Amino acid sequence: MKTIEPPVPAPAPVTKGEIPAGRGPAAPRTEGRVLNVFSHGVLVLWAVMVVLPLLWAVMTSFKDDGSIFGSPWSLPDRLHLDNWSRAWTEANMSDYFLNTVLVVGGSLIGTLVLGSMAAYVLARFDFPGNRFVYYLFVGGMSFPIMLALVPLFYVVNNMGLLNTLHGLILVYIAYSLPFTVFFLTAFFRTLPTSVAEAAFVDGASHSRIFFQIMLPMAKPGLISVGIFNFLGQWNQYMLPTVLNTDPDKRVLTQGLVQLAVSQGYKGDWSGLFAGLVMAMLPVLAAYVVFQRQVVQGLTAGALK
Repeated sequence: MKTIEPPVPAPAPVTKGEIPAGRGPAAPRTEGRVLNVFSHGVLVLWAVMVVLPLLWAVMTSFKDDGSIFGSPWSLPDRLHLDNWSRAWTEANMSDYFLNTVLVVGGSLIGTLVLGSMAAYVLARFDFPGNRFVYYLFVGGMSFPIMLALVPLFYVVNNMGLLNTLHGLILVYIAYSLPFTVFFLTAFFRTLPTSVAEAAFVDGASHSRIFFQIMLPMAKPGLISVGIFNFLGQWNQYMLPTVLNTDPDKRVLTQGLVQLAVSQGYKGDWSGLFAGLVMAMLPVLAAYVVFQRQVVQGLTAGALK
């Protein structure tokens, strides 16, 4: 005998906002919200810790000495621009600034040119000793520069480059090459090879492919590593102190130390803060201008 099963009743329609039967309420995603609030709080705290001292130094550079000690947290009564002119002329900050621009500009250009060429060869060509040369550059990043100061002094002195700006440029280039090659080698490996192969088929030489095709494609990476090298070379103090003892050829970091000593005895603290802000502004300006390119260069490898 054929049995007939009773019809299954259709489920009742669920209205908007009503929880279906048999399903519990969705668990609130409070964990993600707490983590988001915590991370934003840490970032805000870090920003306050970094920005407030910078703003206080800029504000103090426009005060007179009495206001610096009498009301250090208040705004200046007026802009004492003579602090900046006094630091620029009497403290020889103009000479230190010019020497620093020449040294950092020359070393930055040399580091990017030599580093990009070495990184391109290590990333694109397979030859015996490729990995050995690459790890030699990587090992150079872990070598403490303090251990090389004494032999470096004698090497530079024997070459007749002691107390010269071009000698300091060569030392800066050698000091910055390991990180530059390490950074750009990984960046060149992420670039597509189809354009370079097409140009090589059309008869372009390796040098033309590098300078006209691959180097423009590596612009984000060049800007990123250039900013890092600029920060390190602009704030370098140990190498100029050992290799550049001529008072007329001091760089900005040496000048700031000399200014701190001399202005401390004179009691000219306003001039000292003005000189400090002068040395700080180019670094801030460079990062603000190239901030987007730095982030793009750091994330290009992951995005590809």
